[in-house]
Amino acid sequence: MKIAQVTPLYEAVPPKLYGGTERVVAHLTDALVDLGHDVTLFASADAQTRARLISVRDQAIRLDPAPLKSDLAAHMSMLGEVLDRVDDFDVIHFHTDMIHFPVFQPWANKTVTTLHGRLDMKDLPGVYARWSEFGLVSISDNQRKPLHFANWKATVHHGMPAEQYQFSAKSQGYLAFLGRISPEKRPDRAIEIATKLGRRLKIAAKVDAADKLYWEETIRPMIQDNPLIEFIGEIGDHQKSAFLGGADALLFPIDWPEPFGLVMIEAMACGTPVIAFRCGSTSEIIEDGKTGFLVDTLEQAVAATDRARLLDREAVRARFDLRFSSTAMARGYLDVYGDLLAQRPFAEPPLPDVVRPIRPLREERSFTTRV
Repeated sequence: MKIAQVTPLYEAVPPKLYGGTERVVAHLTDALVDLGHDVTLFASADAQTRARLISVRDQAIRLDPAPLKSDLAAHMSMLGEVLDRVDDFDVIHFHTDMIHFPVFQPWANKTVTTLHGRLDMKDLPGVYARWSEFGLVSISDNQRKPLHFANWKATVHHGMPAEQYQFSAKSQGYLAFLGRISPEKRPDRAIEIATKLGRRLKIAAKVDAADKLYWEETIRPMIQDNPLIEFIGEIGDHQKSAFLGGADALLFPIDWPEPFGLVMIEAMACGTPVIAFRCGSTSEIIEDGKTGFLVDTLEQAVAATDRARLLDREAVRARFDLRFSSTAMARGYLDVYGDLLAQRPFAEPPLPDVVRPIRPLREERSFTTRV
């Protein structure tokens, strides 16, 4: 198939540091290429991909040092580039929430839209009811709950390249927290769990501008005089195998409807069990007593963390290989693409009264549950 992947422009593909959606798009794109498909990636010029790259911005937005930037303008320009080539693809796979709906309404039947974020926001139901012709993919069944009426086609869990994460048969005796310092991620719970157990905790996390007050008023006071806690800061992919693989367990003490949680499968790839609060997607990802433990209270989390070393790390890795490889993710999406093509008429008449301006070509360089 000829497939277009359209990614957000906030992070590089894959991200150089923290970032979820763009990382998933990177792994999906490469896996589709490896399976023999003709894939074009629309992304910023700093993307690293085995697909054909159409660069639509000189670099990803977050690490761009320019003081004044318009993320809306950048994404609108990218949609224009995709629109110029709309007839070149069998499937156009968007990862850009709903921003493309008004522009691509005439071609909705050749699009797939994966929703990567939380869906319990006030204004979303009206959008997904208004543009119901767009087929949607969820990244967990739990993610769908606020928009149960939407045009869901499948749930496809995220996947990662198996070779990217090294299995660690033995841990180094510490606990790990990886992600972002924010109230919904609950690093305070992780600190409390480790402190109650008298165990070392390493925190590798970014601090967004929006969360600086939470960091300064809540988290920093909890760690500055606590000899058990080591704050490392934000880390990249090349550091994750050592960080996660050395941990007895990953603490995932979230307090929000997490749509997926990539860090859980990253830990599993290293053989590290996960202690996750039963919230959002965690019960779909973690197999209680096999790849980690699901808990409801802090007391349960403390007890489960103490038992984590009893789990078989090889079995944890084996479950990752079976369920969450990038190839498994890509095959799940290929099923979705195939269903889309099967529903399309053999010969579609040209769309009337649609004018698309011809623009100069920019530089081009050489991811289940079914419904």
